[in-house]
Amino acid sequence: MSTPTVEKHSAALDAAEADGTQLITVTLRIRRFNPEEHPDPVWVDYQLQMDPKERVLDALNKVKWEQDGTLTYRRSCAHGICGSDAMRINGRNRLACKTLLKDVNPEKPITIEAIKGLAVLKDLIVDMDPFFQAYKDVMPFLITKGNEPTRERLQSQEDRERFDDTTKCILCAACTSSCPVFWNDGQYFGPAAIVNAHRFIFDSRDEGAEQRLEILNDRDGVWRCRTTFNCSEACPRGIEVTKAIQEVKRALVTRRF
Repeated sequence: MSTPTVEKHSAALDAAEADGTQLITVTLRIRRFNPEEHPDPVWVDYQLQMDPKERVLDALNKVKWEQDGTLTYRRSCAHGICGSDAMRINGRNRLACKTLLKDVNPEKPITIEAIKGLAVLKDLIVDMDPFFQAYKDVMPFLITKGNEPTRERLQSQEDRERFDDTTKCILCAACTSSCPVFWNDGQYFGPAAIVNAHRFIFDSRDEGAEQRLEILNDRDGVWRCRTTFNCSEACPRGIEVTKAIQEVKRALVTRRF
């Protein structure tokens, strides 16, 4: 994958000016942290000339390419699919690549910081290992018994729709890192892990639902959820996270799935 260059960004701005686009002055207020230099984080302001229809990720790229190459953050597809650029923008968990500058009040400083509940390694990068460990612990894969089938496992459209919503998860951690319970105690599985367990618990082809339910019946499982709806509001894919958690709770009580 080719890496965008400063020249490409400058060319885009020149094109914007040529077609009459009004550029605005945007201030990014970024919470910087480099443990090799100082034990405490600091807020640093950067001023940019940007098209308000550009994304926060575009602004971060411009800071890194033109003002401060030490700025550190994760990014990959830049199209809201990989989930790597989740961060807190103006106090809310969002994907930088899906957040337009014009939608976050660019007349005031736009605050950007790492997501909460996970250890910050540098600037906007957090340690995702605990998050992915919880994901692995719920066994997010199809579990079946017997011999390997000689043909595909068929499923009705109705059965597929039963868990369609939770297949949309991109593992960005926006939901989990917006959860007050997770902030307080990182041992909680968190919404994302439960969502991915839901995706298989309610899959008619799977035979591992009981195992997953027992895992989530643990003291750090679904019963820790306090139904604050932070997770559903934070999800960039529009998944009804709280609803999925409640359905897993109901399955635990009724053993119907």
